[in-house]
Amino acid sequence: MTRFSPNDLMELREAVGDALAAGAPLELIAGGSKRGLGRPMQTPRTLDLSQLSGIRSYEPSELVLTAGAATPLFEIADTLAKNRQILAFEPPDWRSLLASRDTRPTLGGALACNLSGPRRIKAGAARDHFLGFRAVSGRGEIFKSGGKVVKNVTGYDLSKLMAGSYGTLAALEEVTVKVLPQPEHVATVALCGLNPRTGVAVMRRALASPHEVSAAAYMPATPSLTLPRERGRVGWAAAEMVALRLEGPEPSVAYRRERLLDEFAGECEATVLDDAASANFWRVVGDVEPFAALSDRAVWRVSVAPARGAELGEAITRGLDALWYLDWGGGLVWAAVSGAEDGGAAVIRAAIRGADGRGTGHATLIRGSTALRRAIPVFEPQPPALAGLAARVKESFDPRDILNPGRMVERSP
Repeated sequence: MTRFSPNDLMELREAVGDALAAGAPLELIAGGSKRGLGRPMQTPRTLDLSQLSGIRSYEPSELVLTAGAATPLFEIADTLAKNRQILAFEPPDWRSLLASRDTRPTLGGALACNLSGPRRIKAGAARDHFLGFRAVSGRGEIFKSGGKVVKNVTGYDLSKLMAGSYGTLAALEEVTVKVLPQPEHVATVALCGLNPRTGVAVMRRALASPHEVSAAAYMPATPSLTLPRERGRVGWAAAEMVALRLEGPEPSVAYRRERLLDEFAGECEATVLDDAASANFWRVVGDVEPFAALSDRAVWRVSVAPARGAELGEAITRGLDALWYLDWGGGLVWAAVSGAEDGGAAVIRAAIRGADGRGTGHATLIRGSTALRRAIPVFEPQPPALAGLAARVKESFDPRDILNPGRMVERSP
């Protein structure tokens, strides 16, 4: 396998151009932490983007940062922390889940896969913080979109198109993102002993309240989801639990915490996690640590209407040997499945459609064997009209299917 490692935009264009001329598809790799996402690929060439790294412009007062697409997320976080700022979309770190601990997550990778953590319900998805970029298309052409301002309405918002494209439309060389102030104080209210349907109802009420809940998750009564409390790590007991996060100035957080306890803790046991314990809990939820050690299980990420989260989790466990929990106020179901030949794809996607066949949602296989990821659709199959539109977009940016071919959908023979 031939490996190209461009040092700048011009060398990136040359590498793509050479591959285009030779008809030799490229696998795009930066930090490598997300290489196990999507369908497996076998390409004659690898495009190593790791040299396209480093913070190039950071204006704390303007809440804008520009960096090479392959800049490690830890470098971004360290720089922002010096000014008490953060990436508000809370990019998750799935290295433990994907068994890729010797790699490094990058800013461009998080944006290209549109990965967002528990704060998504308040701050929005990664794509909502993606202001602009510079890239090379599958045509071997340099192009850019957006700018270094929070509001930019000139032309098409191609950043949102790149987010979630998994490197199949263009090779990102530089990205610009919006950053936000770090919360002064964090607290998490944990309400124990709630069944799934009641737990989802509580989350919906809390999110609709004036208490500005920034994250809401539900953990069912599953001993396998219990995490150790040693070394300062905070886990949860083998009992049903709703967790509600509050962020902001300490007096405000304290006031809202007491209001939540008054409104929801009357008929259940409640506890509060402050700052470090709270931060660790939500890191565990976003990084899917409860399933990291269950290496024999396929792991699914299912997006549905929040009101259906508990219903879907229960339907999955009726048809499969599965463990599950909810994030995003019930709108995100994490499920770890064992024993099913198709990894549980048929049961999960049937559960999404529901008994009447009219339910909507998206199930993505996040972790599975290479054979499984080749055998089933990793991403939710699209209706014909939408699939046709996606094919036309791909044709516009990468007509020869040079970039990450087959990563999202199986290539035509």
